[in-house]
Amino acid sequence: MSDRQVSSRLDIRSPSSERFRRLLALSRSSREREALGLAIIEGEHLLKAWLDAGGGLAPEAVIPRRSSEREAILALCAQTAHQTLVLDDALFDRLSQVAHGPGPLAIISIPRATLPLALDHDAVYLDGVQDPGNAGTLLRSAAAFGVRLIMTSPDTVSLWSPKVIRSAMGAHFALQLCEAIPVSSLITIQGAARWTAAAPRSPQSIDGADLRAPRLWIFGAEGQGLSPELSAVSAIDRLEIRHDAGVESLNVGVAASICLYEQFTQRQTAARR
Repeated sequence: MSDRQVSSRLDIRSPSSERFRRLLALSRSSREREALGLAIIEGEHLLKAWLDAGGGLAPEAVIPRRSSEREAILALCAQTAHQTLVLDDALFDRLSQVAHGPGPLAIISIPRATLPLALDHDAVYLDGVQDPGNAGTLLRSAAAFGVRLIMTSPDTVSLWSPKVIRSAMGAHFALQLCEAIPVSSLITIQGAARWTAAAPRSPQSIDGADLRAPRLWIFGAEGQGLSPELSAVSAIDRLEIRHDAGVESLNVGVAASICLYEQFTQRQTAARR
């Protein structure tokens, strides 16, 4: 079978289709996404969030054939997309993160953020965080608590992977994301933001620290913690999140959320006084 084009709609029915193979590579390969500057978002909520955030050029939309009668999805695709690709259900399910999901998927251009020369506002640096769910949770918390700049180390999961995007629930579109920033580049950034990390057995607790000034929050991988390069930086404030002694450590997404919430709360309290 071959692809069949109808107006701005293209039906794809064969796994050997070149268009489908490109979509599959985009969904599975961070290298492909980086090379093309494209990412995949899924679901009406994320597509609307992208558009509400002024997400650049209209995306390309992809839906399964089983959704071909869903007027709302078709209307949304027709309104926002350069082209709507309709895939046989088995092909769509190979792309989707949701079992038998209705779609749509949308192919969008990845917004590019520039690494700042100076940092006088809050930011987060993810150091080797590999789990997509943790990364997505962290992005969602950062957006909720007013932190807008997220930087990652080269060995952190791609923030534009489909699983991270789905977990973050639209937070990407409220943030500036700078990926694959080595520690050697991070330490060249000047500014007033104090480097801060959550670390067990630290002498000062998170709730006892004054967090109202700008902070560069650094969160390392679970188990390993901070990389040797960052562990060697003496100027990092290390703060403990107190918890039951029977639990060795907290999930990094949870730990980051607690830190950012504590900072947000302190500022809100100070503003009301």
